[in-house]
Amino acid sequence: MPDDSLWRDHSVRNVLVSGSLSTIGLTLLLAVLFKQVFDLTGDPLTIGIIGLLQFVPAVLLVMVSGYVADRFDRRRVTALMTVGRLLCALAFAAYSRSVGDVATSTAAVWPIYVITVVFGSIDAISIPARRAVTPLVVERTRLPRLISASQATRVLSSIVGPVLGGVLYSRSAEVAYVVAALIWLASVPPMLRVVYAVTPEVVTDRPSFRLAMEGLRFVRRSPIVLSTISLDMFAVLFGGGIALLPVIATERLGVGDIAYGWLRAAPGIGAGLTGLALAARPVSRRVGPTLLVTVAVFGAFHIVLGLTTSYAVAFGALVLAASADMVSVNIRSTLVPLATPDAQLGRVSAVEGVFIGASNELGAFESGVAARWVGVPWTVSGGGVATIAIVGLFAAFVPSLRRIDTYDDVHHQRA
Repeated sequence: MPDDSLWRDHSVRNVLVSGSLSTIGLTLLLAVLFKQVFDLTGDPLTIGIIGLLQFVPAVLLVMVSGYVADRFDRRRVTALMTVGRLLCALAFAAYSRSVGDVATSTAAVWPIYVITVVFGSIDAISIPARRAVTPLVVERTRLPRLISASQATRVLSSIVGPVLGGVLYSRSAEVAYVVAALIWLASVPPMLRVVYAVTPEVVTDRPSFRLAMEGLRFVRRSPIVLSTISLDMFAVLFGGGIALLPVIATERLGVGDIAYGWLRAAPGIGAGLTGLALAARPVSRRVGPTLLVTVAVFGAFHIVLGLTTSYAVAFGALVLAASADMVSVNIRSTLVPLATPDAQLGRVSAVEGVFIGASNELGAFESGVAARWVGVPWTVSGGGVATIAIVGLFAAFVPSLRRIDTYDDVHHQRA
């Protein structure tokens, strides 16, 4: 990387290591969870239900989670919630031990749903706190490069998790969940060793509905923040083919657990390579137009994914879709903190988390329901078409977004 001083910073390394381990554990667990519930039921709708149960707690706790992140030490909140994740992974392992061989099991899946609700509630608190740590680790001038590095390490880690999950699941789901728990345990010490370069403004007012609502009010008042995270939400809501990969692997491509693990890792490969390129050379000009174009490209490759029956083509489509998505995520992850006052980072991150949760978990629910009624090819390819249409609407009706040239434009608007 060109900016060697960034990597010599102990806090930068700690936040990247903690984030990387957290992502490996999460992607490992979700890859196994989606595959296990589909193997138990043979119904793609159950995948959608898992997505919905992850999303609902984020909506219900959005006001609480944002306040917690702005009121308490974000590093300690993240560490405590990681321990909660760990306990949920062990609960999944205990369930898997009782189920035994999924191929012959007739066990009820409702315990999975219950654990998923608890897991989603823990993540609803954890994610805003973790996201609000990164912007405080370096000075504002170095934030775009740190965001690029953070995104690159996150997506590279998302390769390891699914591949490891596929290998471990071929042995037993129980072992996979225990490994996820151990990885999360290892992510706690680096997070607690992070030292801030920017002193956060801590909320000292007593909890109130007005205070909790400030994050939502800020998002509504900021056209840039609102349009950026809304574009991501609607695009990925309709382009949610990743959740259906267990069905695609089994019914469309005819491959087994290990090949499924690699298919699930394909987005990480594309995003990781792109993230490394962005860490070396972040997007610096034509930020708004670049965001719109890359989201449209993401939708186009989902059309390919929905129509193909070739494993190689599906793998390539996932790599290229994720590469485009990485650029758009990198831009959004830089724009939002630059446009947000430090004292509101937690609450705005909580609202953003609901938007992103809507695009991922709610998108998984939408995909599961649609796949049951119209089939996987129409669901995935139709979602890609819808994503491209959404980009066209944003380009036409949100001129402030397409006119962003550099990140300084946003920072100056905030100032």
